[in-house]
Parts: sequence; structure tokens; C-alpha cells
Amino acid sequence: MRNRGRVFRDRSQAGAVLAGMLGEYRGADTLVLAIPAGGAPVAAEIAKHLGLPLDLAVVSKITLPWNTESGYGAVAFDGTVRLNRDLIAALVLPETVVQEGIARTQEKVARRVKQLCGDRQLPDLTRRAVILVDDGLASGFTMHTAVDALHHLAVAKVIIAVPTGHAEAVARIAAIVDSLCCPNIRQGMSFAVADAYEHWTDVNEATVAGIMQSFSGTPHAV
Repeated sequence: MRNRGRVFRDRSQAGAVLAGMLGEYRGADTLVLAIPAGGAPVAAEIAKHLGLPLDLAVVSKITLPWNTESGYGAVAFDGTVRLNRDLIAALVLPETVVQEGIARTQEKVARRVKQLCGDRQLPDLTRRAVILVDDGLASGFTMHTAVDALHHLAVAKVIIAVPTGHAEAVARIAAIVDSLCCPNIRQGMSFAVADAYEHWTDVNEATVAGIMQSFSGTPHAV
């Protein structure tokens, strides 16, 4: 699958492929954590195939004022902030704009946590492995921020599972976690997560909530 496009039918099929790569965790004391929204359908298939619980790790990128598709950092559920200082300098973003972006994203993350998770808390993960899932790695900043947050929780083991990723981002993230699974690694100047999928649509919060409700028991999401 390396350096190929349109290798997955959709996010669910991509999750099934990842589940096949993660068979050693079947039935283990391992938690699957999805980064919503796009990571939720992928993670749901992994959890279903491996018989593991599914939870959420809410993380959101800090977007540029003039382009909501591009970001210069990310904020995680626990307040962790990671900034791309090189990009900020290259764009000559004023510090006031940066701080406004952080505050706006913190509010967004808090709202999504409340909406999707309520008052539930994540269980103790100091002796458990976590499979952290998104639908792809472009710059890797969102994933890196999520990993930072899990390290702050002293998670025993962090495994990254993403269907597709840019080679440079995959290498950066692999260096800070215990293991990483990514069947579709691509190189080049231009990279879009959507190019790995035949069918690509935005995933809204209602869909994420429905996915969580489909799993038995009370999910502990963050």
C-alpha cells in the first residue's frame, strides 16, 4: 500500500485493515482511544474486531484565521497545547493572534468534551496500553498533542494506529511512542489524508455520539 492512493474503501474498511495488524492486542487489557471526529469510525472497527473498549480523546487543531483547514498547533482534552513555532514565524503571526487561536480552540475542545463525554472521566491507564487512532497523519501535530496528553497521564504503553500518513509525520510520531501501525505511508510535497480513501465525507459530532452509544456499557471518554 505504500505510496498509493485510494487504497481504502472508507474509514470503516481502513479500521478493519488496522485491526488485522493489531491482532496481538485481541482481548487484552488495552483501551482504544479515538481522536474525533474522523478517527471515531476507524477506531470503532478496531475495537469491534479486537473485542476492546472504545473511548475518545478530544483534540483539535488551532486553525489559521484565514484558513480553517490549516493549523499551527493543537489543543488536547487535558489542556495540553503544542504549537508549530516554525510555521508561526514563517507566517509572521502576531502573538495576540496566536493566543486568541489557542483560547478559541480550548473553548472548542471543552465544548466537545462536554457534548460527547459529559462528566465521565478516563480510567486509570498507568498499567494499561492505549491504541490511539485517527484517520490519518498529515503534519502530525494533532496526534503529537494527543500523545503528549497521554504521557501526562503516565499511560503504560502508547500504540498509534492510523490508516495513512505522510512519511515524515509517521517517522516523527513513531519516535515518541511505543509502536505505530500505518499501512499506507506516502511521500511527496503534496499530501491529503482524503486521498487514501475512495469514499470520504466529513464526520460530525452526532455520528461520533452514535458510534459511542453503539458500544455496550458506559464509555469513559476524555
